[in-house]
Amino acid sequence: MKAASGRPAPRRTGSGTGAPRKRPPQNRRPPRKPKVKKPPRTLKLGRPALRLRMTFGVMAFVLSLFAGRLILLQGVDPDSYALAATKENTQPFVLHAGRGSILDRNGIPLSVSEDAVLITADPTQTAPVASQLATILTSKIPGTPYAKFYADLTLKKRYVQLAHQVSPQTWNAIEAEIKKQNLVIAAQNKGKTKDTKAPLLAGLFTESDPIRSHPLGTVAANVVGVVGKEGKGLAGLEYGLNDKLSGTDGKAMYEVDAKGNKIPNADHTVEEPKPGVGVQLTLDADLQWFAEKRIEAAVKQWKAESGTVITQDVRSGEILAMANYPTYDPNKQVKPSALKNPALEQAYEPGSVQKVVTMAALADAGLISLDTKLKVPGSIEVDRRIIKDYFDHGTLNLTMAGVIAKSSNVGTILAAQQMRIPQFVKYLKDFGFGDPTGLGFPGETRGLMPPGDEWTELTRSNVAFGQGLAANAVQMTAAVNAVANGGVYMPPKLVKNYVDSNGNQLPNETAPPRRVVSEKAAKEVSTMMEAVTTEGGTALQAAIPGYRIAGKTGTAQEIDPACGCYGKKWATSFAGFAPADNPRFVTYVVLQNPENGRGGGFQGGPVFRDVMSYALQKYVVPPTGVKAPAVPIKW
Repeated sequence: MKAASGRPAPRRTGSGTGAPRKRPPQNRRPPRKPKVKKPPRTLKLGRPALRLRMTFGVMAFVLSLFAGRLILLQGVDPDSYALAATKENTQPFVLHAGRGSILDRNGIPLSVSEDAVLITADPTQTAPVASQLATILTSKIPGTPYAKFYADLTLKKRYVQLAHQVSPQTWNAIEAEIKKQNLVIAAQNKGKTKDTKAPLLAGLFTESDPIRSHPLGTVAANVVGVVGKEGKGLAGLEYGLNDKLSGTDGKAMYEVDAKGNKIPNADHTVEEPKPGVGVQLTLDADLQWFAEKRIEAAVKQWKAESGTVITQDVRSGEILAMANYPTYDPNKQVKPSALKNPALEQAYEPGSVQKVVTMAALADAGLISLDTKLKVPGSIEVDRRIIKDYFDHGTLNLTMAGVIAKSSNVGTILAAQQMRIPQFVKYLKDFGFGDPTGLGFPGETRGLMPPGDEWTELTRSNVAFGQGLAANAVQMTAAVNAVANGGVYMPPKLVKNYVDSNGNQLPNETAPPRRVVSEKAAKEVSTMMEAVTTEGGTALQAAIPGYRIAGKTGTAQEIDPACGCYGKKWATSFAGFAPADNPRFVTYVVLQNPENGRGGGFQGGPVFRDVMSYALQKYVVPPTGVKAPAVPIKW
């Protein structure tokens, strides 16, 4: 039955007698399908032919690499690879070049190289026996403490330098002691097992390390100089000519064993050293020795700070002696401050010796002659400054010879005022003032000369009698030498020849000589200078019996660097030549700050006399036998 509304009748529940009706299906997931199982994987067998071909390909590639390398090593560049392999087992050794000798003009050695050794060690061998070796070295080589040797012998390295320039005798003594102790150790080791045996002393070696020796000790020490432990010059000509003297070291490459020792009869290459060039000086060792002794005596007698004496050959310009005191022994340790050569490295105001140059310039210009007469007052005013002579006097009637003989500053100024300043400056330059001597000596001073465009009347006056300019002793010697040589300036010469390893001599070229004044002017000044060493002159002590002597004294205040003014120090000097009428040698003497008196005549004159006499006698220069002309000094 249907309800009146036409809808279906409601469903009954409960225990009714009718059968239950099934519900309509809901939105449910469909059931999963069962997975289909895959069959198990199986290993596929490769193709044998392909695998074989690949194996042979790889082998062929590797063999081709080896073949290429072999061709490169043996065919393309075998030498370079062999050399590289050899280098791994080789060690370089320096072959020291022989240093050239320094000789005097007669071939007497002044500085030579003697055999010596450098003691080295291989600490890998010396460390186990360092105590014994250090004890031996300390006993044979004084100056190096035990602790230093022990520390070096135990370093963690294969090579160490222990001692430089050890004499062969000392090394022989060290070797003998090592052998002696090794015999004792070997005897004690008998019967012991290898582990209990004491090690033998070993690991010390030597290399060539020449030492510089000065056979004549102090002779020419300030000139020659010294060489340091490294074999290089430190002062003097040893320093200035080091490149020529030292040569070029060579090199050897030796095959070595695992301990660094040379393998006997093994291949080695050697680059031979080139020995240094020897130097022959113009110095005469005998005259040099005598001059040094004489200036030493003068310095001590007059309580001077220092002294220098130089002797030059008039005709050649060669310096035969260049002596200084104080000096030093180059065979011993020397303080660096003592290594200077005052003859070239010290500048000072020359004083009245400068009047020789002034008079030569005036005579050459025709402004004075032997006949010139001057009225010389006791003082003169220049630029509001009063200048006096060293002695008090009224007006003197002096000839030009008298001005030189009496060393009158006032008379010199009166004469010099006739010459224009630029002309005077040119003459001084021609005589070498303000320029190096040309010797090329290390540390040489060129002196000091005011620029010509800055001179005042006072400057000209001061320079005329030796104040207001500075020079070294060689410059002064060369200037006086020009007057002795007839007006021709000879550049001073210290190196005569260079000598190669075969004994061949190569002359040392110097600047050419130059004329600075006429022969007539030089002769007139020479005659004026003779009056200095005769009756009425200022240096009778310089006279040499039988010889005509031309000379000039000098006394000058020195500048005090603290104030830039003249202080309490003085330089006294004497310059002269002989024979005056045919000059052969010039000798110049200077004493720095003598305290026991002050005067170029009585302090420098005797030194000049003795050194000049020695030179004249050694070189057999006889007196000319001609009497000196009677030249009046007053009118």
